Amino acid sequence: MKLSLCILGCGNFAKTFARAMEYVKGEVELFFASRDLVRAQAFAEAYDGSGAFGSYEEAAADPRVQAMYICTPHHLHWEHAVMAARAGKHVLVEKPIALSIAQARDMVAEAQRARVTLMVAENYRYMSGVLKAKEIIDSGALGDLRLVQLQEEAAMVPGDWRGRRSSSGGGVLIDGGVHKVDILVYLSGMPSQVFASSLPTGPSALEVENGVVIMTKTADGVVGVINHGWTPAKSPGPQWVSVSGLQGRLYFEMGSFRQAGDGGEEQLTLTWDDGKKESTLALEPDHYGLAPMVREFRSSILEGREPLTSGEAGIAALSVVLKAYESMESGVSLEVA
Repeated sequence: MKLSLCILGCGNFAKTFARAMEYVKGEVELFFASRDLVRAQAFAEAYDGSGAFGSYEEAAADPRVQAMYICTPHHLHWEHAVMAARAGKHVLVEKPIALSIAQARDMVAEAQRARVTLMVAENYRYMSGVLKAKEIIDSGALGDLRLVQLQEEAAMVPGDWRGRRSSSGGGVLIDGGVHKVDILVYLSGMPSQVFASSLPTGPSALEVENGVVIMTKTADGVVGVINHGWTPAKSPGPQWVSVSGLQGRLYFEMGSFRQAGDGGEEQLTLTWDDGKKESTLALEPDHYGLAPMVREFRSSILEGREPLTSGEAGIAALSVVLKAYESMESGVSLEVA
């Protein structure tokens, strides 16, 4: 059975998402909604959509639509997710789940009352490198974990709503950085402590941070380090993940928007501390995690179960992000509730 999914918000990332849906064409039927009907119609024509709407409310009221992908600015996630749930639609909401824990919990409660699925669109969680790393960690092959590190300098100069605190909720941390926080929580467990510092912004006119370094620690002592920033550099270097245990280490790079047929091969490297040779595992093209993410959304609906990136998972990542902002302000390490 195809899942009829309406994309709310026809911005730049909606294009990326729609292109990735080509890989699940037999499982998903797309609709598009925008405040501008002409724009929604153009998206539907370009990406083989089955319909277009000139308002989000119209899309929510249409019986052809089973689910809604909330791809609107951060400050609108709560409003649009609640609207969709009350209309009886399943909800796939972009990260961050909301701007506050209270909003996020209200979204989860509304979905539960309506008996619909709410899932956070944390596509990084579904990247093949992340899933393989989790499999290796859970197998015990690395031994007890010691350190998880994540690095990215995104070649991006944010404009419009992303550069405003009122609409974004912050800067690079709550935007792209929340992906890294979610991966960290997934691989190492929920942190009990966090310390964060923003990086110098240089001549940037942004009213939000454009670089941040975070250090976390779990109750059982696993340390996490995230270095994430926006940079105008055209070649900022790879984004990578490294996990160290008492028996070995793994490392992989996350290629941006790598699709099948792009050429090249991404790999995960394992290094053992007992003298064994280094092992290299090939990673499957993952369509930036978007195609497997939507497959998980569809499967969770059909099977009547919680998705991997549930509302609670979104709340966990958001709670670390918000506590990191508090740490930036206070200059001290804080406990994560």
